Order: sequence, then C-alpha cells, then structure tokens
Amino acid sequence: MILDLWQAGGFLVASIAVTLAPGPDNLMILSLGLSRGRRAGFVFGLGCALGCLFHTALAVLGLGALIVASPEAFFAIQIVGGFYLIWLGIGLWRASSAESAKDSMPLAEREGQLWRLFGRGLIANAINPKVMVFFLAFLPQFVTAGQGGEVIQMAALGGLFTVQAVVLFGVIGWFSGTFGQWLRGMPGVANWLHKIAGTIFLGLGLRLILVR
Repeated sequence: MILDLWQAGGFLVASIAVTLAPGPDNLMILSLGLSRGRRAGFVFGLGCALGCLFHTALAVLGLGALIVASPEAFFAIQIVGGFYLIWLGIGLWRASSAESAKDSMPLAEREGQLWRLFGRGLIANAINPKVMVFFLAFLPQFVTAGQGGEVIQMAALGGLFTVQAVVLFGVIGWFSGTFGQWLRGMPGVANWLHKIAGTIFLGLGLRLILVR
C-alpha cells in the first residue's frame, strides 16, 4: 500500500480541520455562493479544490521549494495572485441588480458562465503562493520515512487532500448559494450581495499583496 490506514486516516482528519478553518478559499466560496447562487458557489469551490493538484505537483517535483527559496519569484507570484483577486472583486462590484433584473436566469447559470467561474476558482487557488507554502510544509509531515516511495506518498496525500476539499468546498458553495438565493428574493439585496462579495475579494487581494 502507498499509504497505510493510520497514515491516511490521520492525514484526512488534519486535512478536514484545515479545510474547514476560516480562510481565503472558504471566504471566496461563501461570498460567491451568496451573490451568484448554488451552482456558482459549487463550481467555484470545485475549481479551488482542484487547484490543490497544482500545488501537489509543485511539491512533488520540488518546484515549489525552488520558488519559495527565490524571494523575487515568490514576490512576483504574490503580486500576480493579489491583483487577480482584486480584478475578480472589481467584476463583482460591477455586477448590478439591474443586470439581474434584465434576465431572470441567475448570472452564473448563463451559457459559459459556470465554466468561467470554475476556471477562476482554479486560478485563484493555483497562483496563491501562501497555499504553495502550506503544501510544502503540510504534506511532508505525513510521509513515512523508510517506507519507500516518498514522492509517491506525497502525490497520494495531495490527491487525498484534493478529494476531501472537493466535497467540503462543494458543500459550502451549494449551501451558501441556497441561502443567498433566498436573500436575493428580497428587493435590492442582490446588488448588496455582489458588493459584499466584491469587497471580500478586494480585501483578500490587497492582503496577499501587502502582508508578508
């Protein structure tokens, strides 16, 4: 076996605790679900979860350690990731209730919108250097030395983390979207939900750029 039962079980418990802890991914999924609906929250959460595979690949190949060891490369990724979140936040601010009124179908459910939201969640997670650092620190703690196949163990652990993230982020996105759908039925609330979500994305982007 690549992972023994105790190794996989302990890692899964720790992963669930980390995933459910308040953090940028949870905030983004919650805010997007509230402002855009169930499907939007679900697919954005799915994108965020699958972005973990990118960080797993970097950790397994040793590229993540090289990036973290280079202050210039790490800073560049941090800037790109921060401005990307700011761009998403501006887009949410610009989404008006008038646009929703023009088309009774939720914005996220129009043709092509769900795929774009999935891609945005994937990119938002993949270009976050702080998630990269987390994976570099977290995965090796559960690798059993002397068991052989350390690289394969890390890949398996990263895959297991991604699976539980898909489930939990999907649930968070779906239920926040359900609550948001109820809220959007109230006059004027939809516009404020977009602004709140946009403000959260803007704040996360600025934090990523400014906080070292």
